[in-house]
Amino acid sequence: MKGKQLASKESKDGPSPSEENVDNPSFLKEREHSPKADSLVQETGDTPLASQQSHGTTATQETAAADTVGSHAQTDSQEEVFTPVKKRRKRQSKAQSAAAAVSTEPTLPSTPLANEILDNLTRYPHCILLTRVGQFYESYFDQAADVARLLNIKLTQKTWGGQRILMCGFPLMHLNKYLKVLVQEHNRFVAMCEEFPRDPALGAKGGFDRRVVRIVTPGTLIDEPFLVPYENNYLLSVVPAPSSDLAESEASSSLASLPIGLAWIDVSTGEFYTKSTVFSGLRDELVRISPKEVVLDQRLSGDGVQHIRDAIAEEGFFVSCLPSPEEPPTDDVIGVTSASQASPDDLTGIQLTDGLLPVPLSEEETKAVELLTAFMHTNLMEHMPSLTSPTREVSSGRMQIDSHTVKALEIREGLREGGTTGSLLSVIKRTVTTSGTRLLARWLCSPSTSLVEINARQSLVAFFHERPYLRQDLVQVLRDAGDATRIVQKFMLGRGSPSDLFAICTTVDVWASIKDRIAMERKMLQQEGVAVDESQWTSIDALMSRLGDLSSLAQRIRMALPQREGAISSEETTEDLPTGSSPLQIARNPLGIADWSINPEFSVHLTQLHTALNKLLEKKDRLEHRLQTTYDAPSLTLRASPGQGMHVHVARKNHAYKLKSSEEFAPISESGSTCLFFNKEWAQLAAKICETTFAISVAEKEAFGQLRHEVTMHASTIRRNARIMDELDVTLAFANLAATMHFVRPIVTEGTSYHVVNGRHPTVELGLLTSGRGFTPNTVTFTPDSRLHVITGPNMAGKSTLLRQTALIAILAQTGSFVPADYAEVGIVDRVFSRIGAKDDLFRDRSTFMVEMLEAGDILRRATPNSLVIMDEVGRGTTVEDGLAIAFATAHHLLAVNGCRAMFATHFHELADMLGYDPITHKGQGPFSDIAFYCTDVDEIEDGYFTYSHRLRPGVNRDSHGLKVAHLAGMPEEALQVARTALSWLKARSAERAGRADGLRNLGQALVTDRT
Repeated sequence: MKGKQLASKESKDGPSPSEENVDNPSFLKEREHSPKADSLVQETGDTPLASQQSHGTTATQETAAADTVGSHAQTDSQEEVFTPVKKRRKRQSKAQSAAAAVSTEPTLPSTPLANEILDNLTRYPHCILLTRVGQFYESYFDQAADVARLLNIKLTQKTWGGQRILMCGFPLMHLNKYLKVLVQEHNRFVAMCEEFPRDPALGAKGGFDRRVVRIVTPGTLIDEPFLVPYENNYLLSVVPAPSSDLAESEASSSLASLPIGLAWIDVSTGEFYTKSTVFSGLRDELVRISPKEVVLDQRLSGDGVQHIRDAIAEEGFFVSCLPSPEEPPTDDVIGVTSASQASPDDLTGIQLTDGLLPVPLSEEETKAVELLTAFMHTNLMEHMPSLTSPTREVSSGRMQIDSHTVKALEIREGLREGGTTGSLLSVIKRTVTTSGTRLLARWLCSPSTSLVEINARQSLVAFFHERPYLRQDLVQVLRDAGDATRIVQKFMLGRGSPSDLFAICTTVDVWASIKDRIAMERKMLQQEGVAVDESQWTSIDALMSRLGDLSSLAQRIRMALPQREGAISSEETTEDLPTGSSPLQIARNPLGIADWSINPEFSVHLTQLHTALNKLLEKKDRLEHRLQTTYDAPSLTLRASPGQGMHVHVARKNHAYKLKSSEEFAPISESGSTCLFFNKEWAQLAAKICETTFAISVAEKEAFGQLRHEVTMHASTIRRNARIMDELDVTLAFANLAATMHFVRPIVTEGTSYHVVNGRHPTVELGLLTSGRGFTPNTVTFTPDSRLHVITGPNMAGKSTLLRQTALIAILAQTGSFVPADYAEVGIVDRVFSRIGAKDDLFRDRSTFMVEMLEAGDILRRATPNSLVIMDEVGRGTTVEDGLAIAFATAHHLLAVNGCRAMFATHFHELADMLGYDPITHKGQGPFSDIAFYCTDVDEIEDGYFTYSHRLRPGVNRDSHGLKVAHLAGMPEEALQVARTALSWLKARSAERAGRADGLRNLGQALVTDRT
């Protein structure tokens, strides 16, 4: 009643705020520029509104503002009353104005909604609070200014309990768009406060209860439309060994060996992993996992912890801290998975681990799991998923690629344009499913070191490579498969839509079709009398034998869902619905009739309801026909609308003559050509129709919930099948890549050999082919007596490309792919390191040379005899003497201490002399006899022109031809002439010191002798 009185009073004083805003767009601007508004902003400590927003408000901003102001039509009327600024100022007495001026602490409003919002702001001070009010999400008080600025929407004010407060908001349908801005672009936490009717039967009239149901963070996305389908959205927790004193380790070498527990999960798929590493490998794991959010325990303190924070910050990952020290429920502290539930990355090797006992988690891994689950409980709240046992990763089973190498080799992201453009992933990607692409990215960043697993993957690739028609058929079928892993996870969180059920049904049919097609391939070979080589079928049979039969589930879903002309994706049906909305809240007409989501024959109850509805609709048609005939009104129709309710509509006035004279019809409204009447018989019939349609909606929700539960009961089988199909998708993609780019199957061995004939860089080759040019291949061979290759040659002659392709071929070989070469034999590489490219880090006070030395030092400390190292231009950025000394020390350490396979490109030609270069054998001498020397050249042609010979040959090239590169780059001719003169003089001085080579050779020998 109070609300009605206030509204009535306001209507007497002037138009309502929503009407004023529609008719006069300057309404909100008047609020912004009023002295009272400015004083309020100053009191709350916010910047003036005029400085936060431009005077030229866009149409979008004005629309959002109008929607915001008008959002309170259906909300608690006694809680929200807008009052125009000028009217309010007139009613304010001088005494009140004086009191307000004297008051230093404005009184906060005390309405029920205001109290709820203030309480939530106190409980979640680290979050942006979005409160559901009717069909809008709104922000209030000082936080509204920040939200309006971030979202570029209109900031306005409202009156609450006699107080003017800031507010902004946006329509319900725009939630996902603005969540993307807040969470993904600005890394903000967003607390979602939803409203729940106290009495569903009364709806808005019965009032609402509001509570925060979830805090959306970058790492806890579930099924939001802006979730990238081709990438995992990992949430990672990092916990150091609890018994270690980090402060004492800070100044000692023990910090590098500090045990650290990692636990990470993709909430959208349910993939859950743990791993124990050390501090020196933390950055590598961060880059490999590439989490969207990293969680640290805020209870950990001390100077030593700062090293962990710095390592995370340097890689640019978003960091969160656990806001409360509460321990997670005991049932969420779970153990490691058994061998039979192994990682999706090694399905082809599972059969060798069956029967092994699970390995317990280390203490730091257990703490990481506890921290991760506690963070999820704190933020996901009512959407907390049911967690499976985590899969424990071990370093021994995967190639370790350090953080610098992942970036330098552009495995997942290109350096120049960002994103995947120009990366290895973008070049070799031939997958047709989103989950298959995610698996491919994981394989590329952590190739296998298990010979059995690598050979099993290669066997699958070879199987499909030899059968192009089978490959083509399977790829075509796979295109129709949905992302079953994410769909099942949505169902387990109590979300999803009927279109997701349809996608599960379609995907199960795809799996069955693939299994049948592979079985048919074997059957056709037998019918043709071709002998079946069982060794070729071993890997594919192993995969297909693990494929679970879900035909009964698909049939159940198929019976429940109505037939559709085309598949409707989940994104299509929910793109305009806010996160967390019911998928069955489909727009219906006022009678509640819509395209139903569940077949009427699904249950007896639904059948009865639909039968009753059909009878009522038939009765409506008969009533309409009877009224048309009785009252001679052929344009008469029985209708319903939110504004007019159940009414009789007559499209032509001359047909309404008899209705006006009848007592059974009460006029409602009349226009120039139409008339509306109330009819008791139609109103009663329409009420029954509405009751029946509402009952059908409730029954459909129950049926959908039942079907969703049935799907979750098969979650483990669906996930296993999905992992199998992901591996099938990746190996099919490798086979297609090999066929189109002429890749060959490499021979992978347990040794340290590396012999690649006419190898090519896959990314550079594709770039050249698109421009109509060809790639010059090169042969690289590492042997026990040739473990280190020193490469010299001109700038722009392909040294860096050769180094990178050598590492990429090893990575591709161990992912199970074929490789770009004529022949390849690769001994398993446990780690790949690179020192390539020039960059500085001025923000952290690191020059280009300092960054180079940090990377080089990390390589020399961590490389093993089974590692592969590529280093380019070590020692540049300082004087020739310093650089040459560092280059020599690095090469010697790689050879004598690390003993790894390494390629060392340099422009220090004197380095060849220090390493005892023999121009006849092109090898080093004495202690450097395991070093081989190679170079590239420039081919001079007539008229002063030249071409780069990218072909590698044994020897040393002592001319870098830097002036030729300067000429190609467009350096002014005057500058080039000066450079030529200076170069001639310097070369003459070098000729005078021709005997210096013997001295350098003796120096190198002496340095090694002194160390031994």
